[in-house]
Amino acid sequence: MKRFALALALLFSLPLFAQTYDVLIRNGRVIDGAGNPWVYADVALRGDRIVLVGHAPEDAIAKRTIDAKGLIVAPGFIDMLGQSETNLLIDKRVTSKLTQGITTEITGEGGSIPPLSDEMARGRRDVAEHYHIAIDWRDLNGYFKKLEKQGAGVNLGTYVGAAQVRRYVIGNTDRPPTTDELVSMQDLVDQSMRQGAFGVSSSLIYAPGSYAKTDELIALAKVAAKYGGIYASHIRSEADHEMEALDEAFRIGREANIPVEIWHLKVSGAQNWGNMPKVVAAIEKARADGLDVSANQYPYIASGTGLSTIIPPKFHEGGSGAMIRKLQDPVQRKQIRDAIMRGHTAEDQWRATKGPEGVLIASVLDPALRHYEGMNVAEIAAQEKKDPLDAVFDLIVAASDQVGAIYFSMSEEDLRYAMKQPWVSMCTDSGGVNPDGPLSQSKAHPRGYGSAARILGKYVREEHVLTLEDAVRKMTSLPAQKVKLADRGLLKPGFFADINIFNPDTVIDRAQFKDPHHTSVGFEYVFVNGVLSVEHGQLTGQFGGRPLRGPGYEKK
Repeated sequence: MKRFALALALLFSLPLFAQTYDVLIRNGRVIDGAGNPWVYADVALRGDRIVLVGHAPEDAIAKRTIDAKGLIVAPGFIDMLGQSETNLLIDKRVTSKLTQGITTEITGEGGSIPPLSDEMARGRRDVAEHYHIAIDWRDLNGYFKKLEKQGAGVNLGTYVGAAQVRRYVIGNTDRPPTTDELVSMQDLVDQSMRQGAFGVSSSLIYAPGSYAKTDELIALAKVAAKYGGIYASHIRSEADHEMEALDEAFRIGREANIPVEIWHLKVSGAQNWGNMPKVVAAIEKARADGLDVSANQYPYIASGTGLSTIIPPKFHEGGSGAMIRKLQDPVQRKQIRDAIMRGHTAEDQWRATKGPEGVLIASVLDPALRHYEGMNVAEIAAQEKKDPLDAVFDLIVAASDQVGAIYFSMSEEDLRYAMKQPWVSMCTDSGGVNPDGPLSQSKAHPRGYGSAARILGKYVREEHVLTLEDAVRKMTSLPAQKVKLADRGLLKPGFFADINIFNPDTVIDRAQFKDPHHTSVGFEYVFVNGVLSVEHGQLTGQFGGRPLRGPGYEKK
């Protein structure tokens, strides 16, 4: 009776029609992600959804109330090229993403999670053994099942890579597919689209993706188009032949009748600086002609990829092992050197960076070689009394081609010009990492820690390149609309509760090229599917990330 009386008293002590929420965010300046000016509003969450954006009654009841006075409340940011598919299995926290407000990423740059053959899995044995993970999936369903069981800091969606299906069917051989092989490649794209890929992707400066001709890419893109997917591309040149590379992407979009996304839009090489207005004009013309083409970028003037991209693609035929053997053969080593010195391809990394001073070693898998991290090639060559290219070749051989490098090849003026375009969204082009644990062992590109924060701090607050509302739009509703992410990218009742609460006066990136493992500041709270994952800038240990499926997903 006493318990009954207490319950009755509690019942009558509550307002009869009070709204109840799991989380109620009050007093914040709400930027809804659509580009609208900010407004004062309350935002309420129940479970994994937003249930109110507006005015919550004074008597509303919530398990947790957050006072966001002086802060911005915005949708969670979407990274249009994230690279975290393996990193999430190594360490699901991906601190670098969450602490800059990224709640969702799309990945799969030419290479991708699916499909994976037994032979391809064996080729990744060094990474698997080093990080103690099992590469035991073979398709997208298998990977997502593994990710769901483990949990993830961020939501993850992926493309199926044109290079991935090429490697699966043909291997690392520089030749066109036979008719039967092309059908097999199309079948693999079809399977991945039905399992939830967001489209088909290409990365056309890296072998074996660079071996694909345009017609092959069109054939694969047509399959993705059937399921409402898009074609996303690291185009064939971002340097001397960028205009021709754009034309190829436009042709693929038109002939496959598929939307196009240009990854990490840039103009590479000092000899090309100032060309961004021409690049933008070409994209604008394609849009005016009816092609759904857009782009994304990271806000840094240095790219990051493997050190071996200095070596011309034709010498990569047969895979990393074959390339290393060529470097160990004096005759072929000289051929590689001569090709580099001639300016071997449309995407000449060595010339784009003006040589050894512009190439910084970011990561080496082998712990015995980690002393090279943070050094540029000129410093390594001087220390070891070697020619700079010999220093590059020797490091690639010693590290079994497991070396990441940063290439300083872009200009701030081109970067700002691209950023102003209304169809340019944000990417990091980096996997999520952490300041501690296994993913802290090597250095990383600072864009992985700071892209979103740098846009908000440097390019919005300090330099006024963008308004705050437009910057948020470019990181939320714009990418969500492009890849058809339903119920994300806006603060709207019924949408998933991916939410950032940040301080516009203090938000900034802190990661540096030689000292990257520093989280961004200014992000007070981050929710992923209603789970509070960041509080006062620190991880809470609660992770709400989920696999995301594309428009062609066939749920069994």
